[in-house]
Parts: sequence; structure tokens; C-alpha cells
Amino acid sequence: MLTFVSMKKPFLSLGVLILISLVFVVDADAQCAMCKAVLESNMQSGEDAMGKGINGGIIYIMFVPYIIIAIAGYFTYKHIKKSNQAQA
Repeated sequence: MLTFVSMKKPFLSLGVLILISLVFVVDADAQCAMCKAVLESNMQSGEDAMGKGINGGIIYIMFVPYIIIAIAGYFTYKHIKKSNQAQA
């Protein structure tokens, strides 16, 4: 059975991790150097379609981890719910 003290340690570790990540912020660009160079050269020549396509691909790739985390969360929820029903 989980107690408050045993649940406190993971939340404390998570809080420290979040605090450290907020303190040490690193500025990052959303695109790799080659993609950025191609987009800048296309924008200078007036071609806009390639930039929209690359940005659409980046957004598509960005959602994949969120979908995986959502699926893992759903199965974890079902597992916990099933375990609690078995104990009752």
C-alpha cells in the first residue's frame, strides 16, 4: 500500500528536476542548420511552398512523442483502475 511518505519522494525529485530545468534555460532553434539554410535561400528567391512543407513536417514530427505518452498514460490508467477493482 502506498503511503504519503512514499509518494512524497518522486514528487520531490520531479520538483527539483523542473526547478533545475527552469533555472538553466538554453536558447534553441526549432530547425537544424541545413533546414534553416534551405528555407532562408528559398525565401530570398521568393519560393514559399518549400518553407511551408518543412514547417508542416516539423509540426507532424513534434506530435509523435505526445501521442506515445498519451497512449502510455491510457494503458497505465487502465492498469491502475483494474488493480484497484481487484483489491476492492
